[in-house]
Parts: sequence; structure tokens; C-alpha cells
Amino acid sequence: QVQLVESGGGLVQAGGSLRLSCAASGRTFSSYTMGWFRQAPGKEREFVAAISRTGGRPYYASSVKGRFTISRDNAKNTVYLQMNSLKPEDTAVYYCAAKIPSGLVEIDNAYAYWGQGTQVTVSS
Repeated sequence: QVQLVESGGGLVQAGGSLRLSCAASGRTFSSYTMGWFRQAPGKEREFVAAISRTGGRPYYASSVKGRFTISRDNAKNTVYLQMNSLKPEDTAVYYCAAKIPSGLVEIDNAYAYWGQGTQVTVSS
């Protein structure tokens, strides 16, 4: 069982930066592939980024590649999403999620555990 709590969301102007954090409970954090997803009003939840158990092999959606960076600190049971050059279309609720390390990382129903989400709003 893993409990996930996101933080770091807020309001930022276009071109600005935010860093999201996701703190996990439990001693098995390093056993999971971690992902970030987002959901904008009226839209389906979409994949943003994922990272393997050891922190290698980050994987990004094309819409955020080059602007966002996912990382993790297994000693702190935390995964991060550094978001730079933010655009109004990045506005959404951002969720972190955990899955066993097999299968496609961009499929949301592959993730067993989810946080409650944190709002990111980018003004133009």
C-alpha cells in the first residue's frame, strides 16, 4: 500500500516555473515506477512524465519534453516534477501515481496508487 500526497501547485505567469513534489508513505517506494498525469477542465486525464525505480529512463509526453523534468529521491520517498517555460495550456490538476515496473508507463489505468492532485494555473 502506498499513499501519495502532492504539493507545490499554484498560480504562475506564462514562462514561469513551478516544482511539484509527491511524498509517498511506506517502505516500498523504490519498488514502484512513478508517473505524473494531469487533467484540465473538460478534458481527459493525460500522461505527463514517468521515471523508473532507480531514477533512470525518464519518459515524457511530447507536449512537455524539453520543458519538464521528472526526478526522484528514494531516500526521501519523493518524486518531483520541475516545470519550466510554463504555458497556459499546462493549466490542470496534476496527479502523481505509482505502478509496478512493467508495462506501458503512459497508460493511467496501469497505475494502482494515486494522489489527490494539486492545481497548477498558468496565466497568459
